[in-house]
Amino acid sequence: MARIAVAATAPFGADVLERLADRHDVALLLTRPDKPRGRGRKVAPTAAKEVAERRGIPVTQPARLDEEVDLPAETVVVAAYGLLIPEPLLSRALWLNVHPSLLPRWRGAAPVERALIAGDPRTGVTIHRTTAELDAGPIAAQEAFDVAPEDDAGSVFARAAEIAARLLDDVLPSPEFAAQALDGVTYAEKIVPEDRELDLSQPAPELVNRVRALSPHIGARAVVDGRPLLVWKARTGDDGSFELLEVQPEGGRRMAYDEYLRGRR
Repeated sequence: MARIAVAATAPFGADVLERLADRHDVALLLTRPDKPRGRGRKVAPTAAKEVAERRGIPVTQPARLDEEVDLPAETVVVAAYGLLIPEPLLSRALWLNVHPSLLPRWRGAAPVERALIAGDPRTGVTIHRTTAELDAGPIAAQEAFDVAPEDDAGSVFARAAEIAARLLDDVLPSPEFAAQALDGVTYAEKIVPEDRELDLSQPAPELVNRVRALSPHIGARAVVDGRPLLVWKARTGDDGSFELLEVQPEGGRRMAYDEYLRGRR
């Protein structure tokens, strides 16, 4: 069992934190400040903070990181944290980043989503040392896994979190690093509103990949018969057409597309 700190914010980071807390002594969670969420815009804790509070892990939420941040452990595991780690802190501890891709492919903010949009048949998890250059640090461990046609971002994130915790069990006692390859570098840019729009004139497999990439956490958008819908699940039909399976009308709930059609009659 290692004594560590964890820097995490998003649900993927929360999942990694939960798994690490089962196996190691987590002395501190670094997470982003609480912010308004949902339709009511009520201030809510981050997903990682919810886990930490339930597990009795101390939490600190600096708006920015500087040398005044207290680090009660010599190793900090970073997973979907969302803030850059400044050099003064990088030199005070070993920062290990959990990145859900096969680095150097898909460095950046949205590696799972970009891998699915691109139709990658395999992805994976990389544990690497955090450095000043984005996701470019030397690698301590890496494991690949196949992406099934029915996988969406949710299932890929869950698989990645499970693998990450297992890899860290081996890395934390005595990490050894190898430099990342210099070829094959791609960047996973942050998902922006334009990425969510489905152009129904595009080939069905490309549309399905985009839906998978944005489910169940963001949602793709389409205008169908003149009405805007969030699209959560879709498939390519036997005739190559784009078939909606699960949608959400404006102001409504998620439902099967057949149910949505019945409601319009």
